[in-house]
Amino acid sequence: MRFEQLEQFLALGVLRHFRQAAEQTKISTSALTRSIQTLEDEMGYELVTRSTRSVKLTPEGELFLDYAKNTLSELEKTKKRISQSINGNNNEKLIIGYTNKASSIVPVSCGQFLAQYPHVKIEMQLQEQHELTRKLQQGEIDISVYSQAINSIGSDIHLPDQLILFVSKDHPLVHKNDISKHDLDSYPMFGCFSQSKQVQTMLNEAIDSLNKSSSIKVGNIEQVMAGLVKSNHFAIASIEHANTVAEHFELVQLKTNKDLSHEQLIIQTSQQTAVSEHVEHLLSLIKKAATAIN
Repeated sequence: MRFEQLEQFLALGVLRHFRQAAEQTKISTSALTRSIQTLEDEMGYELVTRSTRSVKLTPEGELFLDYAKNTLSELEKTKKRISQSINGNNNEKLIIGYTNKASSIVPVSCGQFLAQYPHVKIEMQLQEQHELTRKLQQGEIDISVYSQAINSIGSDIHLPDQLILFVSKDHPLVHKNDISKHDLDSYPMFGCFSQSKQVQTMLNEAIDSLNKSSSIKVGNIEQVMAGLVKSNHFAIASIEHANTVAEHFELVQLKTNKDLSHEQLIIQTSQQTAVSEHVEHLLSLIKKAATAIN
């Protein structure tokens, strides 16, 4: 079993899509399929349930996903410790990016951190959110901090503003102003996923929160829209598809209740950043400062 196999399985476990996972790990889909099959042979268990529409992890696969996450995390920590032992702590540096809305939080938190860890160098970068996302994906920054609007579809359905729910124009939910999770239980769901890892994570979390992860049907935006027109499904997708949905005369985006919208601070670390004790401390200071302001 090789570390790159764990990285490939982790990508598949997060994205739940063979092609997207193959693109992220820079191998072909067939190579990824062989890698997963090799892991299953070595483990002696089926890790992935495959279908033409979706990828679902078996219970054994979910356990192995945790193992892959923990192993790769420990690997990065060990690399960091080895680097520190060779180069010394004086060369340690963290790059933290943040948006304007987090400018009252990050500099103060970094100041408190440096008082306790003076040997660690910190570079702060004020960036637009889309640039933060790109830099985090490329490993150009270690930590990103930004404020994100969370919109309420109803009293108990809250979605990041990067996501939309939509249905056919004749769907019973179209004219409801307060849609609950219970209302959605009666209807099957389509999913149209994103190429962005961060948005994909939001989609997965939203699907889990709606209890649809085991039954959702997956397709590209054209397939999803065609399926909605002919059924009573509802669909979730990235905001990148909002204009396409709006231009389709037979589809309607479910209304958000602007009165219930609020801001949420999003703190993310790069996959290349080992989450050491002092990094954890910096993250806790940022969260504490955000809580104090709210």
